[in-house]
Amino acid sequence: MARSGGVTREGPERLSDHVSIGVFPPDVVDAVIERTGAAEQRTRLLPSRLMVYYVMSLALFSAGSYEEVMRSLLAGMEWLTGRFGEWQMPTKAAIFKARTRLGSTVMAELFAEVATPFAAPDGPGFYKKWRLVAVDGTTLDLADTPANERAYGRPGTTTDFKSAYPQARVLGLVECGTHAVLSAVVAGLSTSEHDLYPALQADLDASMLLMADRGFFSYTAWTDSAGTGAALLWRVKASNLLPVVEELADGSYLSDLYASPKDRRKDTDPVRVRVIEYTVTTGEEVSGFRLITTLLDPEAAPAQDLAGAYARRWEIESSFDELKTRQRGPGMVLGSKTPGGVLQEIYGHLCVHYAIRSLIGSVARHFEEDPLRFSFTRTLRAAKRSLAGRPAFSPSTPG
Repeated sequence: MARSGGVTREGPERLSDHVSIGVFPPDVVDAVIERTGAAEQRTRLLPSRLMVYYVMSLALFSAGSYEEVMRSLLAGMEWLTGRFGEWQMPTKAAIFKARTRLGSTVMAELFAEVATPFAAPDGPGFYKKWRLVAVDGTTLDLADTPANERAYGRPGTTTDFKSAYPQARVLGLVECGTHAVLSAVVAGLSTSEHDLYPALQADLDASMLLMADRGFFSYTAWTDSAGTGAALLWRVKASNLLPVVEELADGSYLSDLYASPKDRRKDTDPVRVRVIEYTVTTGEEVSGFRLITTLLDPEAAPAQDLAGAYARRWEIESSFDELKTRQRGPGMVLGSKTPGGVLQEIYGHLCVHYAIRSLIGSVARHFEEDPLRFSFTRTLRAAKRSLAGRPAFSPSTPG
């Protein structure tokens, strides 16, 4: 993912000026660094731009030491040693200090800057005119330090023993047709997914059909989400009161939502929804589904179509599996020992996952194939190999 050349700077040329990764070109990285105030105040062996790419490389080589990851990042630049012979490999302490200077805000802002949807409008990532997206959460194991436990918390157990590691909660908005994470928010375990969800609503728009599981529903969450212009298709609990207002020809029916039982009694501010109920049989297990949607016209969006679309919500689980198991490595724990380092490292992982998924999207568009038919693991391996290439693949902007 590293590549050479194309960067001109005033003053002495540095080895670190010749490194970039995927869809995060130097000009974009530099702009975010400047905007977040993360630029170095004097010439350093480890400037801010290099450290941004280094944090991403930690996600690619999560099992490597600090020094090994730096060597991997700069391996493709060995051919330049005749011009940069004075450059020396920094120590672990120097790398740690440079990461601390960089902070976490620049990584979060960089991810937010670059992570945009790229599913083909006529492909499997769409239902009619709507881009299929889903929201859900996951957790990541963290280095077992007192600071991380205080900041993020530790899962409870049914015994007198503490669970093995502190954990951070990550809530993501994922494009179902590409597995790309479009937006994410990180918090401690004590913050529920429902409470984190409002932080993602600004990234919804009218092109999307947002799918969510039962834990996200509330009157406020529903109305606020609908207010973004996005179409909604959410599963709700069987206990939610949804009386039939009008039965529709496709077996669905219209109902009304209210903010409270008092509002229901007084018929105050009702919100019309369409209810779709069906069962799914898997082996001997039968599961009942109850969906509500803002798409009220059964001719424009038949119930059977929406039930099929909702099944695509499970693609978000595959996206998280790529991030946690295939990219980070099974059983791997985030190495950062401080809360700020944890946040920086998580967004580094999100940036790398997006870079891999956008590369797959570019190849899929070229061959007019479904992006989900391409192997994430093989592409990840190729990205690791490319760090030692001369030059590696150039960044391409999805769109």
